[in-house]
Amino acid sequence: MKQSTSISQTAPGLWRVLCAFWPYVQQQWSLLLVSGIALLADVGLRVLEPWPLKIVFDYVLIPVNDAETTDLFGQANLDPIILLTIAVLSIVSVTGLRAIAGYWSTVSLAILGSRVMAQVRNRLYRHLQRLSLDYHSKARSGDLIVRVSSDANRLQEILLTAALPLVVSVLTLASMIGVMAWLDFKLTLLSLVTFPLFGFAATRLSRRIRSASLQQRQREGAVAATAAESLSAIKLVQALSLEDAFADVFDQQNRSSLAESVETKRLAANLERTVDVLIALGTALVLWYGARLVIQDALSPGDVLVFLTYLKNAFKPVQNFAKYTGRLSKAAASGERILNVLEQKPDVCDRTDATPAPIFKGSVQLQNLHFAYTPDQEILKGINLSVQPGQQIALVGPSGSGKSTLMSLLLRLYDPTAGQLKIDGQDIRDYTLESLRPQISVVLQDSLLFAATIRENIAYGIAGASDREIEAAARLANAHQFIMALPRGYDTVVGERGSTLSGGQRQRVAIARAAMRRTPILILDEPTSGLDNASEQAVAEALRRLAQNRTTFLITHDLHLATPADQILYMEQGQVVEQGNHSELMRKNGPYATLFRMQSAIQDDVILSHC
Repeated sequence: MKQSTSISQTAPGLWRVLCAFWPYVQQQWSLLLVSGIALLADVGLRVLEPWPLKIVFDYVLIPVNDAETTDLFGQANLDPIILLTIAVLSIVSVTGLRAIAGYWSTVSLAILGSRVMAQVRNRLYRHLQRLSLDYHSKARSGDLIVRVSSDANRLQEILLTAALPLVVSVLTLASMIGVMAWLDFKLTLLSLVTFPLFGFAATRLSRRIRSASLQQRQREGAVAATAAESLSAIKLVQALSLEDAFADVFDQQNRSSLAESVETKRLAANLERTVDVLIALGTALVLWYGARLVIQDALSPGDVLVFLTYLKNAFKPVQNFAKYTGRLSKAAASGERILNVLEQKPDVCDRTDATPAPIFKGSVQLQNLHFAYTPDQEILKGINLSVQPGQQIALVGPSGSGKSTLMSLLLRLYDPTAGQLKIDGQDIRDYTLESLRPQISVVLQDSLLFAATIRENIAYGIAGASDREIEAAARLANAHQFIMALPRGYDTVVGERGSTLSGGQRQRVAIARAAMRRTPILILDEPTSGLDNASEQAVAEALRRLAQNRTTFLITHDLHLATPADQILYMEQGQVVEQGNHSELMRKNGPYATLFRMQSAIQDDVILSHC
């Protein structure tokens, strides 16, 4: 990403972020109205704040002639004690009203910022879920998590602690400069001498602040990615004694992140302290020249007091601007990271004329299907297949032959580079994804369970599922018995990714989940791989019941599981080398028959060795 070279170049990035998320702010128009009124009231009350002190100085502490008193209050010879009382009550009233205005502006902005942040985070999360597998295969999950959580929080700073308060600071500054010019134009010009110096300091440091902020966010993303990567594979990390290796990488990235954080804070502190010095310089100049005007009777002491109070308050927005420059730079960097994700277009999305799919009967046709992840490496080469509703298709062959990729096309996780894939005679690209995928169930080799109860895992995504339906699905999957043996039965909470269950138990819960969906098409991707004999038999029996009356695609290396299939496709290097049922392929005496006899011989040897 190109880095800004000045504060003027930081503004477009911030403006881009605000424009992108302004529709969310507009939805909260009532809160925006309340906060706007409260902020304007705050500005007006700040302008009124020093005037009671002028009354005390000019008409109570220092005597003035009756004409001046008459001009100011509309009547002559007011008692000084009355003026003092009015001034004191005015100070309390103005300060109290300003406190109320400040309260409502803070609360309304806090609610506004929280609601907008929640909407942005929801949109970002949903968008990430819809991005294609190709994007997720290249992105680091930890960095994406940082964007969803931490970067989204930074956007709230734009709304709550930076952007809108900065608007009020600008309004306050403009109002006070106007009143100061009305009091004495020359003195006002003198007080503004230091403003160009501030502009120079802000321009010089803001680029470095934003650059450091962006690098810090990138470092934080790398830290989170390393942590997520190692913790998600903690079993492998411990088995291979990789704890120290990952810890070293994490430590290095963590130190880099901390260094960038310190640099950002150092630069922001440098800018703020520079502004402090400039404020002191401006105050000294105004005090020197204003005191001379009082000595010359050109101004009253109260006027100088009001002027100095305004000057001090006028510089507060300048101080805030220095502080907000750093915050806005950080928020702009985070906002741009979020926009970079939101601007990613899914490789697979609904066509403009896509329609909801009807309830499928289950016929599947593949016509001259080609697919390549990259243009120079074709994975599938001219696959043709016709499947009738309820048939069982087995995909076998060596690893890397394109079996799982073919099923990914059926799920429309990818689109073919050439050819067509039809369900019930219609190209699946004519259907909306939301209506296509729910009609296909999947049981994978490493079935993912969520950190929830067994009941919730089985019924995930099925609204209004009853306990009877959940139990029936578990019984079909040969899971009811082991579930009831768990400490809390169906209400037992499994660990993340189902780590508290065995492989066979996880598979049977996954089969129960597939049974709950009652889809006409079923994909089984190495569902028994890595299981012991007892678990494999229980899972295989459950799969046979699950596959009844469904169009089923079975990917397996165990050819004995493929023997009942209506059609068997033996694939090599993205092509169908042989196709037919078990008997036909055995008579052909080709690669399938050779591999089947080899597996049978190995199993016979294993059986004999246990005898």
